[in-house]
Amino acid sequence: MVAPAKKVAFVTGANGISGFNIIEHLVRQPKGQWSKIIVTSRRPLPNAWIDPRVKFVAVDFLEPVEKITAKLEDICADVTHAFFTSYVHSDDFTLLRERNVPLFRNFIDSIDVVCPKLVRVCLQTGGKYYGVHLGPVKVPLEECFPRYDDKGLNFYYNQEDYLREVQKRRGSWGWNVIRPNAINGFAPHANGMSEVLTIAIYMLICGELGQPAHFPGNEYFWNSIDDNSYAPSLADLSVWTASQDHCKDEAFNHVNGDVFVWRYIWQEFAAYFGLEVPEPNFQNATGQAKTLSNEIDMVEWAKDKREVWERVVAKYGGKAEAFDWGTWGFFNWATGKSWLTISSMNKARDFGWHRNDSTSETWIETYRSFENAGVMPDVDLLKKDYGVRE
Repeated sequence: MVAPAKKVAFVTGANGISGFNIIEHLVRQPKGQWSKIIVTSRRPLPNAWIDPRVKFVAVDFLEPVEKITAKLEDICADVTHAFFTSYVHSDDFTLLRERNVPLFRNFIDSIDVVCPKLVRVCLQTGGKYYGVHLGPVKVPLEECFPRYDDKGLNFYYNQEDYLREVQKRRGSWGWNVIRPNAINGFAPHANGMSEVLTIAIYMLICGELGQPAHFPGNEYFWNSIDDNSYAPSLADLSVWTASQDHCKDEAFNHVNGDVFVWRYIWQEFAAYFGLEVPEPNFQNATGQAKTLSNEIDMVEWAKDKREVWERVVAKYGGKAEAFDWGTWGFFNWATGKSWLTISSMNKARDFGWHRNDSTSETWIETYRSFENAGVMPDVDLLKKDYGVRE
């Protein structure tokens, strides 16, 4: 019996939330499955993986393809599976196409040249594929939905189309597209769309000021359901899908498998820090609308709060620079919507992937990861001062 060939992974965006967690997932897999894990990022890694299979190479996919291939042609000769998670964020959705389209095109053109053993390419996109950033959409979101008229602005469409175009050019490898919603989890650097870290910073500053941690969104969303993608689970689906023959050339949504109501998860997370949340007295967006409506503008709120955060860190630990990781603009959008953005997981289930995660638990796990890394304050010290009731 011939032993199956060992797989070699190539992961971009090693410092980002998705790339980092894919690498974390891969290093937990047996050497008999993954013999080498090549990781890339524009910046050096803040911490090294001790797994000897991991090899880091600094690559900026906005550089010319010739320069990229020169860096990768030797190290990537045995790559079988490539995971693209690189992303340049902007709170202005109209600017995302400008850098993210060439970022992916340079990546796929490069690996198509330097990876002769390539079997699968996994591209991560997201909920913006369905137009959730623009206003109300049909839910639950399903992979079979037709594209909306994007006026040429949705860079995910360009990325997916070019992925298929290059695949046809070679004809020897397959692809997958994974579409998560609101990714939460640990990352060693700032993440442009982090909810949990931003909420934690906001709540702890409110606690330091002796002020209630009011929900900054609107009444509609306070009482509505939502969903999230936990980064370790997203990594699990990405690696699993890319390893399955029957999943070749398919797109899959990713969320945790449950839904939550902001009114309750907000209170649960506040209680974790020993804080109480008063019942809001909303003034805006009592029903579904097509525009954002926020009781608190988080960008404005955050402008004079760094000094308060530094006091929190001085008392309870963590890093002062974590304040700059807060995604205040994105959080305005995440809580200011007055429409649903729920994704269906039926397709992934039908194909055989059955993981589920409690979103409430993943928020706590995310905070604990940042706490263990020394980025966020010691929650036990916080609870002593805030007088949490067990």
